[in-house]
Amino acid sequence: MSTTSKYLDSLRPWSINDAHELAKQNSVRLDGKHIEILLVAREFFHDYGFSPSMRPLCKTITNRLGIEKGRSVYLNQLFPGSPAKQVAVYAGLPAPKNCL
Repeated sequence: MSTTSKYLDSLRPWSINDAHELAKQNSVRLDGKHIEILLVAREFFHDYGFSPSMRPLCKTITNRLGIEKGRSVYLNQLFPGSPAKQVAVYAGLPAPKNCL
């Protein structure tokens, strides 16, 4: 199962356990660092009505969790490849519109 094929068209109930289960299916292990990013992304969606692409994700994380965690290098370490896309998948959010 590819993470890029798991985007939702509409939001459904979501829990941290859902994120862990999906990650497990993709041979990924999420820890507290991942979960705090997923929760920030969900807050962003709640505030703005869309999933954050990379730049707004970094800015929002910087504002809520500090500059070190808002850096794209940090996010790429946690979610290699395309952090905004992976965050959306594991956070149970629709695909970010500005991500390829």
